[in-house]
Amino acid sequence: MKFNATMVQTRCTTPLGDLTLVASPNGLAGAWFDQQRHLPAALALPLTGQSSIWPEQSTHPILQEAVKQLTAYFAGQTNGFDLPLDLRAGSPFQQAVWQALLDIPRGSTTSYGVLSANIGRPSAVRAVGGAIGRNPISIVVPCHRVIGSTGSLTGYAGGLDRKIALLQLEGAL
Repeated sequence: MKFNATMVQTRCTTPLGDLTLVASPNGLAGAWFDQQRHLPAALALPLTGQSSIWPEQSTHPILQEAVKQLTAYFAGQTNGFDLPLDLRAGSPFQQAVWQALLDIPRGSTTSYGVLSANIGRPSAVRAVGGAIGRNPISIVVPCHRVIGSTGSLTGYAGGLDRKIALLQLEGAL
């Protein structure tokens, strides 16, 4: 994934753990739980004792709005998000998958196979799963709404417990 040094970041406390939110000049570009899988290198640096290349900027308007909307989401006061998103860190295929995730309504789930068919790539189920696992904007781009074809709750980069909690919050479980 391709991120650049013009990003800024802030922290957001949620009932499921802290998120690092990252914005580019074009929109929200990241929302990662601490130590979730597939963290970008810029966020993994502090784990090695180095500082992130993205400066803290809690006053950035997109980050402030993201914190506000995530707080409302966890309080059950909103059904969705209205934020400019910057998904350019992914390949065109990943971007197509992430865009398709935005079409899954709150309170609903879909399978990897259905999502693959929806983007016109019915035989790319594993690749779709890989793109979902690398979704850079947890919760806002609702990868937690994708489940196995048998209804099983499979994988979530932020941890299966969080996936279950998000689906329960949304009334999908």
